Amino acid sequence: MLRMENVSKSYRHRRKTVMALDGATVDIPRGDFVSIVGPSGSGKSTLLLMLGGMLSPSSGRVLLDDQSIYDLNSDRRARLRKENIGFVFQTFNLVPYLNALENVQVPLYLAGVDENTQQERATALLERVGLEDRMDHKPAELSVGQQQRVALARMLANDPAVILADEPTGNLDPETSGQIIDFFDEFNREGRTIVMVTHDPRAAEHARRTLTLRAGKIVGQEEIERPSLDAA
Repeated sequence: MLRMENVSKSYRHRRKTVMALDGATVDIPRGDFVSIVGPSGSGKSTLLLMLGGMLSPSSGRVLLDDQSIYDLNSDRRARLRKENIGFVFQTFNLVPYLNALENVQVPLYLAGVDENTQQERATALLERVGLEDRMDHKPAELSVGQQQRVALARMLANDPAVILADEPTGNLDPETSGQIIDFFDEFNREGRTIVMVTHDPRAAEHARRTLTLRAGKIVGQEEIERPSLDAA
């Protein structure tokens, strides 16, 4: 489903060339759950942004369902992201002056969905993540964990086949982190493909395999043995 072919990303910093990603090749089949680990500055977020069509490579190709993402113009690439990919970030990126329901409606509004359907779907998604009693609360009125659950509901609004998550538990306490990762397990059981950058070894263990990056290179790939989610 997702594939990187010998992808590199370099940039100039203080008259020096820095390789953020160096010759990365990886296949991520439909329904996979991949964790990306490695030290800070190893290229994890760069790799994730490239998979999501948000950062063009210096060389190589990134493909989604055999479509070379960066051969598309910016409008078609944006449409591809909107129709196929959901993003989850450590900082949530909620709109501060909108309540939880309105935040989840945003991608539906941008997709041209009628207002009644927006409200119905946003309500159902917030109920799914356990926030049926917080729909009229703005982000500042919610705990950190509740804000991340609003972000999860918003990410699901357009029913993405692919979820890209950058440190989704980075700001959370261990108990709340476990709850968020349980949601990722659930999304994966539904057939969604998940690629997750994380520093949390407990979160990484929920993936089916782990890619290790160091200095912009993929230096390791490990299959993770765990109970079958399909049997759960």
